[in-house]
Amino acid sequence: MSPRSASVNEELRRRSRERLLQATVDLVAERGYEATTLGDIAERAGTARGLVSYYFPGKRQLLQSAVHRLMHRTLAAALEREPRTEDGRERLARAIDAVLGLAVEQPVLMRTHMAGILQAEGFVQCEDQQRLAALLRDTMERYGSHDVDTDYPLLRALLMGAVFAVLLPGAPMPFALLRAELFQRYGLEWERGFPPGGGPGGRPPGGTPV
Repeated sequence: MSPRSASVNEELRRRSRERLLQATVDLVAERGYEATTLGDIAERAGTARGLVSYYFPGKRQLLQSAVHRLMHRTLAAALEREPRTEDGRERLARAIDAVLGLAVEQPVLMRTHMAGILQAEGFVQCEDQQRLAALLRDTMERYGSHDVDTDYPLLRALLMGAVFAVLLPGAPMPFALLRAELFQRYGLEWERGFPPGGGPGGRPPGGTPV
């Protein structure tokens, strides 16, 4: 039997990593962060326990990569949802709704993620985070920003603040109010994107399959 080619090995590694990331999202959403072990994740993914450490230095880094992957895929699906559009204002509205929608539909996962990035290590600079950043930067460019290096970090900060407000234990702020504030900040009409309670786009796409 001839040895596998480099491209086949690379594809197998990619699939293993994808299964680990998806298993992390599923288990943390179901059980919480503390109750989920790396062994649980490997078992759910159908991979050897040693592969988790091969790809990720620890559980916190694995979770951040998994959530960034979920956010990137959810955002990409929202931006490319039919009817597809190149309208920068519509794309920004969809981006806002996609990120806030995840906070509404995946509160345990997103609350754990927010707690993690507030710790000393901050953001994990992984491929999934870079893909998410690239999509948000592109959204600001299409919106018409003349200074993306300033406007992209501001958008990211505003979205993080809104997500935190949705998830704040004991005193969460309503999705619709936070959405209205962000839409007003960027001069977006309420009916753009995925307005809650119906409308042209329907509900927030936080539950988009990945």
